[in-house]
Amino acid sequence: MNFIDSRYFLNRECTWLKFNQRVLQESIVPATPLLERLRFIAITSSNLDEFFMVRVAGVKHLIESGVNHHDIANLTPTEQLQAITTLAQKQVEDQYAYLKDLLADLEKQGIRFLPVASLQDERRSWLEDYFEREIYPVVTPMAVDSSHPFPFLASRSLNLSVLLRKKNGDGSVHSAIMPVPAAVIDRIIRLPDDGNTCDFIFLEDILSNFADHFFVGYEILEASAFRITRDADMDIDAETEDLLSEVEKSLKKRRKGAAVRLELAATASRMVRRQLTSTLMLDDTDVYSIKGPLDCRVFSKFCDISGFDSLRYTPVTSQLPAELAASPREDFWQAVTEHDIMVHHPYETFDVVEDFIKMAASDSQVLAIKQTLYRVSSKSPIISALAEAAENGKQVTVLMEVKARFDEANNILMARRLEKAGCHVIYGFMGLKTHSKITLVVRREEEGIRRYIHLATGNYNGSTARIYTDVGIFTKNPLIGMDASAFFNVLSGYSDPPVWNKLVVAPLNLRERIVAEINQEINWTKKGEKGYIIAKMNSLLDKKVIAKLYEASVAGVKIDLIIRGICVLRPGLEKISDNITVRSIVGRFLEHSRIFYFRNGGHEDVFISSADWMPRNLNDRVELMVPIEYEPHKKRLKGLLELYLRDNQKAYAMLPDGSYQRVPCKSRDIPINVQRDLQEQAEQAVATHISQ
Repeated sequence: MNFIDSRYFLNRECTWLKFNQRVLQESIVPATPLLERLRFIAITSSNLDEFFMVRVAGVKHLIESGVNHHDIANLTPTEQLQAITTLAQKQVEDQYAYLKDLLADLEKQGIRFLPVASLQDERRSWLEDYFEREIYPVVTPMAVDSSHPFPFLASRSLNLSVLLRKKNGDGSVHSAIMPVPAAVIDRIIRLPDDGNTCDFIFLEDILSNFADHFFVGYEILEASAFRITRDADMDIDAETEDLLSEVEKSLKKRRKGAAVRLELAATASRMVRRQLTSTLMLDDTDVYSIKGPLDCRVFSKFCDISGFDSLRYTPVTSQLPAELAASPREDFWQAVTEHDIMVHHPYETFDVVEDFIKMAASDSQVLAIKQTLYRVSSKSPIISALAEAAENGKQVTVLMEVKARFDEANNILMARRLEKAGCHVIYGFMGLKTHSKITLVVRREEEGIRRYIHLATGNYNGSTARIYTDVGIFTKNPLIGMDASAFFNVLSGYSDPPVWNKLVVAPLNLRERIVAEINQEINWTKKGEKGYIIAKMNSLLDKKVIAKLYEASVAGVKIDLIIRGICVLRPGLEKISDNITVRSIVGRFLEHSRIFYFRNGGHEDVFISSADWMPRNLNDRVELMVPIEYEPHKKRLKGLLELYLRDNQKAYAMLPDGSYQRVPCKSRDIPINVQRDLQEQAEQAVATHISQ
């Protein structure tokens, strides 16, 4: 049977847009607090920006190249772009329809967004004074004519296209661009209180209403907001000897990428639309007509305004892992010696990971720290701890992935800081991104040298660890320790890969191990045993792995997939994927953990991994998959996956055509919200452990 027939696959870009639609749907869930619903609007806007800058730009490159390329679903680049445009235009239309209703609901709660034209008397006087003091000195309009070519406008910057006519002139229409300085002036400005409501206006609306102050002697005919999204893909020479310099050069090029999308106020005239599309070399299909404020990312920060706690989620506190709840900080080494420690973020605090590095940095018995960093906060305690460790004379080796998309500049800055402190910084492999999450601490103890290892599914980033779900383990397993040392030797030098004891490494053998595990379930099924796979990840795209899953389904293996985002596999196809289900969880936290369960005839193989099942992860990245062998952790992770499969509050089920429907909670069902329930479990586990 041909399991790679294109009929059995969906287009990657369309499945991503459907994921973003599921995120958008959270903005209309009545049970979600109003400001959190507004935050989902902001998240979808940010997601779309990155999608256009990277994925749509890539499809456009394929069209321009003229290469006869067909995707996994047998679509040409032109067909892909048409499908993307149809879905994206509808999504933006929905986004602003939902936003309109949300703003109306917020107004009922005392939060209003007012048009500048509606202000009168004292508030109008206040605004005129504010404009003269705070805005007018900052803004510099730019004429557009034969002597002044259309200026280069940065990607995602907000601007006004102004049409004007000279008073007492010949009637000809002139053009100008007015930048909206949202980077230096708050874009959402609070008006003086009137005692009843909390009122706001948008910076671009102020500029539009006061545009005549910048063009003395001219009549303003139109001032329409617009925003350009540019190609942000980075072109890095794989043969370069200085990767850091090459990335820095590419960052400068990124700011000058070709336009791929134009967002334009729905009220803009045809003249403005023609001028912008012509200048930016865009088609009409690249224009998104916006019925509301452009760039809804602005609401992300706004959702944190003080005084409206009832309109946000009830705050939760990340707990200390129950396995460490009764252990003083100085007993951490002993706790890991007794058995592996598992941490599940954000329900359990990321502080334990940061404390692990801090403790190692100041411990006189620690000789060396080795760590991979992919995305790291600019104010990360980990960076400070690594710098301190080097200053304390320890051997510190850090692989800083400077090609982590949209974090390149920050990672370069952090790498320079570490180098200055005396750390050995490696900038990754040529042609590969290092996406693995591993820390190795080498410590001298009475029994000799011991290795302590932290391995995880998520980045060493304390900020995202508060909103991303991820799993990590601390272990002193000597075989994993040997693998960890060998892994860093491969990364830092010319060492050939060893025969791995426990770790599974991409691009060396990760795909092969996944296929072997699936084959194992097929074989058990043929022997009359129950074959069962549960796989939780962010994205599923690899054709070979999907074909193997189809083969397993046909053989009778039951497969439950929990996939947050991209999934090109089609479940429920007759005689192909009858035994496969796909569900997606979209909730308060972003589902980021990768957890894999294989029944193995009752012997149960459980893994956590940094890798999704995508070609880029299996072929072009350095990734790790880690076997979980401590029985309590195997049981816990299996129970965790089973809880995800019972969620009937935040789960969506995928249909054979690639569409999704919300999993219903019937009247007789117990409501299960996996994220809420896991938070409650973490709190209860600590309370129970301490009371014992």
